[in-house]
Amino acid sequence: MDRLQESYQLLTQLRQPNHLYLASQSKEYHYFWIRDAVYMSLPYMTKKCDTFTKTMQAILDVFRRYEWKINIHTKQRPQAVYEYLHARYSPDGYEIHEQEWGHAQHDMIGAFLFALGSGIIEHKKTIFRDDRDHQIVQKLVFYLICCNYWEDEDNGMWEETKELHASSVGACAAGLKAVQPIVFVPQEAIDKGLETLNTLFPRESYTKEVDLAQLSLIYPYKLYDGDKARQIIDRVERSLLRSNGVIRYQGDSYFSKFEASHGRCHDKTFYFGTEAEWTFGLPWLSLCWLTLNDEEQALHYLERTKQVMLEGAVLPEAYFAHSKDPNPNTPLGWSSAMYILAQEKQRNTAV
Repeated sequence: MDRLQESYQLLTQLRQPNHLYLASQSKEYHYFWIRDAVYMSLPYMTKKCDTFTKTMQAILDVFRRYEWKINIHTKQRPQAVYEYLHARYSPDGYEIHEQEWGHAQHDMIGAFLFALGSGIIEHKKTIFRDDRDHQIVQKLVFYLICCNYWEDEDNGMWEETKELHASSVGACAAGLKAVQPIVFVPQEAIDKGLETLNTLFPRESYTKEVDLAQLSLIYPYKLYDGDKARQIIDRVERSLLRSNGVIRYQGDSYFSKFEASHGRCHDKTFYFGTEAEWTFGLPWLSLCWLTLNDEEQALHYLERTKQVMLEGAVLPEAYFAHSKDPNPNTPLGWSSAMYILAQEKQRNTAV
């Protein structure tokens, strides 16, 4: 079995009978994240099987379960963090209330809308089962508008400090554009997001000059191309690229070598040089270079991805800094999905 087949097998192991995905089989990640599930479903978007469709419908079922919350916040902007639509759920798709969490994550709504719209429009997937599915998507659009996503501080892709994130704003703008042929989306709602994106460029946020999450603005969202895309990639490569992956941002304390002994409460500068190296950053860079038609660089990062694989094509969430020690969230489905996407896109380009 080659690495591609093994990677698909890993995704199959993480897919639940209800068609939702566990992010990982580890104790800490034995949950369903909407964002992870979207990325893990992307390899199936172009396939004839119904895997992608079933996952999109399963996520719609989660939103249908919490339609009452969406209804409130299509008219009343969320204030407390718990009022936002949750990004993480138990494996059966129910909210988790016994843990504090940064639920304000607009990018996961944008990611879902982007995948759903792309699947329906570009790949002719029949995802809507009834009018209620259609209405849920319409309400998600109104939810993002009610939140004023283009100026609303959220917890971002990494679920941390609330601030205005380019990756979140971009995900929403791309998602709204993707579903515009399907439901009513005021063009102004997209334009405001793009304006904010231009204002923030080339930064991710007020506190972060460069962030791994910005690669999403190149792939899959294709909001940056040409010189702007090259500038983002260059900044990521110069500041965040490491031997076994890509750190999320400078001073990241999550699984830092100092986290166990010192916690995560210190200033970012305390953690410089100790940040965890995320494996999916390597195939993500490969995908970004492919969008710029640079096959040589894309192949370079694909080979680097293979070099950090464990037996069975397993990719950990991250390696501890300057070591070959993976963190406990192994395998990470999102990493396997990014490898599959990069490998298949490279093969298609080579043909």
